[in-house]
Amino acid sequence: MKYLLGIDFGGSASKATLINTNGEIVAQNTAEYPTLYPSNNACEQNPDDWIDALIENCKAIISKSKIDNSDILSVTIDSATHTLLVCDEIFKPIRNAIHWTDSRSRTQAEKLRNSYEKEIFEKTFHKPDTIWTLPMLLWLKENEPENFKKISKIFFEKDYIRYFLTDVFCTDYIEAQGSMLFDCNKMCWDKELCDIANISEEMLPKTKKPTDIVGYITENAAKLTGLKANTPVICGTTDTVMEVFASGAVKKGDVTVKLATAGRFCVITDKPYPDKHLVNYSHIVKGHWYPGTATKSCAASYRWYKNTFGGDYKTLDKDAENIPLGADGLIFHPYLNGELTPYADPALCGSFIGIRSTHTKAHFTRALLEGVAFSMLESKNYIDKLNIPYNTQATAIGGGVKGKLWRQILCDVLGLTLITTENSDSSLGSAMLAGIASGVFKDELQAVKKCIKQKDITYPNPENTLKYRKIFEEYKKVHDALAPIYDAR
Repeated sequence: MKYLLGIDFGGSASKATLINTNGEIVAQNTAEYPTLYPSNNACEQNPDDWIDALIENCKAIISKSKIDNSDILSVTIDSATHTLLVCDEIFKPIRNAIHWTDSRSRTQAEKLRNSYEKEIFEKTFHKPDTIWTLPMLLWLKENEPENFKKISKIFFEKDYIRYFLTDVFCTDYIEAQGSMLFDCNKMCWDKELCDIANISEEMLPKTKKPTDIVGYITENAAKLTGLKANTPVICGTTDTVMEVFASGAVKKGDVTVKLATAGRFCVITDKPYPDKHLVNYSHIVKGHWYPGTATKSCAASYRWYKNTFGGDYKTLDKDAENIPLGADGLIFHPYLNGELTPYADPALCGSFIGIRSTHTKAHFTRALLEGVAFSMLESKNYIDKLNIPYNTQATAIGGGVKGKLWRQILCDVLGLTLITTENSDSSLGSAMLAGIASGVFKDELQAVKKCIKQKDITYPNPENTLKYRKIFEEYKKVHDALAPIYDAR
């Protein structure tokens, strides 16, 4: 038997999934690492922590599966888009990586909107905001000029990790689409956009297809990870498209609803839908895209809540089940790091509104779960306004959908039937991608047929949906009232 290894790097942990050529999961492992918050609006990660997590996962996968490392056909890495790591001429990190949720580049994004928004939007399909690489680079230039002068190579997260394995400096075109330095019409780095950032195209990695074999495990990486030297390494791509793939969404009209660090509502289409409040990326299926809307702090809100106020998810969920729909008037807004769809406002702040002396911790938990679901409804509503067609059933992905209560709340708020699969982790998608690159699977459809298994179906309660829609109107009014206060700070 031969095997395929996919390794994902998310907001707080790396997860590895090993599958065999029959599409069966053989072993999985997770290695956590910290996210750093050195100052207000800052969000960073130490690249050494990524490498430590990679090594831990590779060793654990081989140990758990008890396979011979020579039987791994290929390895694929994926990670969140936009996370920026700048390196010097010897490929050494100059500073910590700037995570995509970092919002320090608010001023730079505003300047870009005022001076270059039309040109940027026409080439990248996106409007300048703090999540993109271009504003991050401008922030570095203005706030850390000494570090900016040292920049020789610009990495994205998964590409740095793959460089550690192969000594090959490259990226894929989907990752490049998230940089705001790439022309999505011509599918190449754009000199004019690079000039705005005051960088040269030589600093950027060459772009490849996600399924390209771009290098092989080096002797040094083999010693550290336990992988076999000369094992092929696939280019890979971003975590969201890998989750979309691992959910089985590969046909036009398929929908995914994601409850992860960020929340996403994505529709598979046969063309991009350029819009200032949509995120447009290519799908790995040729000619397809997965335009989507986004909630910036989704499962990240629940993680913050748990870490700040204590408890474990299982107990928190159980207690919240006993609280009535609407949390007795308590409303939560998940704007811990600003918000994306439909506001694109990094100044927004999270809030609990309507607190009474009768409210318990369980009320706050329920309100948080409902508040994130309302934010996801705003994402869905924006897709509806653009008349993008999609199916009435959606596949729910991300760690948040493991909770039965949150899944039902989301289902009722959205008014959609939600399907969950046995495993939709992006690391599974990367293992499947490795299978396509290695010739194990003929194409994306065959990979889905062999690897994806349905687990549960959650149906919306129409009565609850109507009740939630009324509360949702209050949710929006609170946003409208507080937004000017946050923006004025």
